[in-house]
Amino acid sequence: MAEYEACIMGLQVAIERGIKTLEVYGDSALVIYQLRGEWETRDPKLINYRMVVLRLLREFDDITFNYLPRDENQMADALATLASMIKANKEEEIRPIQMSVYEFPASCCNLEDEKKDDNPWYQDILRYVRDRKYLAQASENDKRTLRRLACDYVLDGDVLYKRRKDQNFYWGNSVLVSLRDGSNFTY
Repeated sequence: MAEYEACIMGLQVAIERGIKTLEVYGDSALVIYQLRGEWETRDPKLINYRMVVLRLLREFDDITFNYLPRDENQMADALATLASMIKANKEEEIRPIQMSVYEFPASCCNLEDEKKDDNPWYQDILRYVRDRKYLAQASENDKRTLRRLACDYVLDGDVLYKRRKDQNFYWGNSVLVSLRDGSNFTY
């Protein structure tokens, strides 16, 4: 239903802008093939959506519907979800969504500035659990986050174990069992 709602909203915007020729791309095979007339619309909930779309199609001189699989365009799913969530009055001005397209994942953008070190990923947690010390440049938010993360770990000698809900601690092939009397043993 979200895909139909997004399609309807997109068609309404195109009509308001006076667009007469339109290519519609969607990642829902069901919606695209139903609107092309290649598949029947049997679901009673979708019949009314399809009828609304067919009424809107009369406003266009030329319109085509193209199926684009999700693995080729994840943006279509995100935009469909966003479009179905927006509730706006006709009097309100809807601000456009600003989008940028990058040639590489956004998560890689900050990696250039990071300094490489030979410490394991859990080094800060280990330091806090062992010594109750923070990095000198740690902000209050960093300290709070580290304290929250450290609650899930326990140190046995030099080995840091992750606490599980059953109060057993696992690391590699070893299991540290915590008994009710507070004693621990490893096997």
